Amino acid sequence: MNAQSTTGIFKQAAGASIGWGVAMIVLGILALFLPLATGIGVSIAVGWIIVFSGIAYVASAFAARGAGSFLWRALIGGVYIFGGLYMTFNPGLALESLTLAMAVMFLFEGVLETVVFFQFRIMPGSGWVLFDGVVTLFLAYLIWRPWPGSSIWAIGTIFGINLITSGFTRLMYSVAARRTLEAVS
Repeated sequence: MNAQSTTGIFKQAAGASIGWGVAMIVLGILALFLPLATGIGVSIAVGWIIVFSGIAYVASAFAARGAGSFLWRALIGGVYIFGGLYMTFNPGLALESLTLAMAVMFLFEGVLETVVFFQFRIMPGSGWVLFDGVVTLFLAYLIWRPWPGSSIWAIGTIFGINLITSGFTRLMYSVAARRTLEAVS
């Protein structure tokens, strides 16, 4: 009877995971249709994360042993709080900054992946590393070239694609897990 209840719990968990997968896919599609709103939402969320990080930094200042250490931690925490609040209440500017940062990040990633390809080109499958590097460089160009205009679509579109991909992956492995559990019981 214990195995039955354990299997039932796993079936429930797989069912909940299927529900989350479907919700992620729906939210990803919505993000694709509303990329600017999604980008603004992401900017605001990042701003609040930075604010809470600043609060944690200030709180850690009270664990400092000396006055100098306390002062530096408190000042750094204050900068985080100020910067996070600025991002939160100026999401358009934050969105432009995040978009530029993403383009730069893709540029470096694409260059590094291309370099890695040339170091490991004799390995089987290394062509995929080059493919990934070229696509990443192309994405960097697509985002950087029309920047700041790309701020309207880049973050929201990439976030939406990520949600759809993650939701689809969750859905597929949850369905497979549920089928396996049904075959066992």
